[in-house]
Amino acid sequence: MTSLPLPFRVAAGLAATAIERARELPEKLVGLPVTVASQAMQLSMRVQQEITALAIKGDEALASFRPVEETPEWATFDEDIDAYDVSRPEPADAGTNGAAVPDPWEMEESAIAEAERTPPPAGVPNYDELSLPQLRARLRTFSKAELEELLRYEEANAARPSFIGMLTRRIASVAAASPPDQQ
Repeated sequence: MTSLPLPFRVAAGLAATAIERARELPEKLVGLPVTVASQAMQLSMRVQQEITALAIKGDEALASFRPVEETPEWATFDEDIDAYDVSRPEPADAGTNGAAVPDPWEMEESAIAEAERTPPPAGVPNYDELSLPQLRARLRTFSKAELEELLRYEEANAARPSFIGMLTRRIASVAAASPPDQQ
């Protein structure tokens, strides 16, 4: 078989490619809006980047014509201040006695937290330091009233779900085990 001339073979290849593309067209039409939107967004972002780059170059060029603004003395930010002196609003000289004065905001927050905190129950002065197993070991020694006091204290302070659940179950079991006149 003799080979056909190149232009004829190229034309046949183009026709075959056109037919294949025409068959794929319905599938591509579904994704066409997404593709167009994506390309439009990419173009928009490139334009924005170019405009920003030009603005930065313009700022650099114009900066040589404008005098440099000095930062006013009163303009300070929290991250610029290392230590605080409670008696004065300006930064303290931490080098006078070698130690920095604590932040007044932290002091106020800790004072508020301490004032809101209720004292631990009388029967368990170290209640806050007890782990769940340590408290569980001591539960049998408490009356229903003491258990209810512990539960109120837990709910008002740490409100740990495991402690609240254990105390609630223990109160229920003590109430069920004791006669109604001793509750």
